Amino acid sequence: MTQQELSSRSRIREQRGWYFYDWANSAFSTTVITVFLGPYLITLAENAAAENGRVGFLLWNIRPVSYFSWIVSLSVLLQVAVLPVMGAIADRSARKRELLATFAFIGAAATMLMFFLEGDSYRLGGLLLVVANLAFGISIVVYNAFLPQIAEPDERDRVSSRGWSLGYLGGAILLSCNLALFLGHDAVGLTEGQAVRVSLLSAGVWWAGFTLIPLTRLRNRTPAVVSDGWVVSAGFRQLAHTVSQMRRFPQTVLFLVAYLLYNDGIQTVVALAAVYIEKELLLGTSTSASVILLVQFVACVGALALGRLAGRLGAQRVILLSLVVWTGVLVAAYFLPANSPAPLFALAAVIGFVLGGSQALSRSLFSQLIPRSQEAEYFSFYEISERGTSWLGTAAFAVAYEMSGSYRVAIVILVTFFVLGGLLLLRLRVREAILAVGNTPPTVV
Repeated sequence: MTQQELSSRSRIREQRGWYFYDWANSAFSTTVITVFLGPYLITLAENAAAENGRVGFLLWNIRPVSYFSWIVSLSVLLQVAVLPVMGAIADRSARKRELLATFAFIGAAATMLMFFLEGDSYRLGGLLLVVANLAFGISIVVYNAFLPQIAEPDERDRVSSRGWSLGYLGGAILLSCNLALFLGHDAVGLTEGQAVRVSLLSAGVWWAGFTLIPLTRLRNRTPAVVSDGWVVSAGFRQLAHTVSQMRRFPQTVLFLVAYLLYNDGIQTVVALAAVYIEKELLLGTSTSASVILLVQFVACVGALALGRLAGRLGAQRVILLSLVVWTGVLVAAYFLPANSPAPLFALAAVIGFVLGGSQALSRSLFSQLIPRSQEAEYFSFYEISERGTSWLGTAAFAVAYEMSGSYRVAIVILVTFFVLGGLLLLRLRVREAILAVGNTPPTVV
């Protein structure tokens, strides 16, 4: 066997292991963030509400129904401060795999502790969500940074799409089990709240357990720059250098700004879908879980399909097409009738098809636009608005609801994020951006 064949086999082995962290962490995104925790945390906040119908959040009193939105926003604001530093540290560390393990297990542990939430413990629930979401974000930064190291330029759309597809499949399988438990809680002697808590626990166990697969396949690499002192202080110094260096790559920055906008829109829809379905469309938790489950299964297929389409048209064009569809989806969501699940399921199928592809191709496209040996640093900025996290979108949603009292007005506000993000992405000169950072463009850009 030639050295090239050995290298190819080793790369494929790492890719197959790498896919499974998408499978592992998807439990947090689907079961926890998208379906069960939002409505449950709002219920805990409502139980704790004062006579004026409000609860304390930091220095303010807010409506319980907006508590989940504000907690998600807070967790992402913390990510804004922490993730770039952690990315710089990861790039200068020879133990990137161990960093992935550490934060994956911290996030999984915080998720498992959500099992103990009951009564009016909304503050504890908010704290655990902040810890879990912050650890989730750091682990994804490290995980995504492996992509340029394990996949050649022409492989990345395919590899990224397969990871996302497997992630959606894993999230759908666990959500199916949790939905069955929730719907049949009486038959197994559980209350509705207990079924939710068991589902939250299962997501943490799933996350921790399946993380062991990529940890056995991925290998550490010697960093391009070895720190001559404490890696944390070196990380801070490197971050300052990277921020200054980014001005040399305006096309990469352009993509980051575009992605920040349209992905904040995507993540707000994902994070607050269950709240919108239950509080505005007046459909129960079982319906919202079924809708999210449908989205997960369709997204598994959509990620693969759009990944293949990108091989013909290029990732940028396919992402732009998906953003047009996203805009239409939000407009349609405004007009969805209450107490009518059929139109909701039809719209969910459309969302599912573009959801996986738009996210998978954004990841692979960005991996082409970043300098070698600085993958984690750049992916830390990328991750600030990645899956299950958004701050502009959720904050805009919460403010719109506070001002209007209508989730419909709040959801349609998100159209702005897709339109502005798409217009900026349209200006991106992909080949020029790839060459500017010293990378080799794929065959089709």
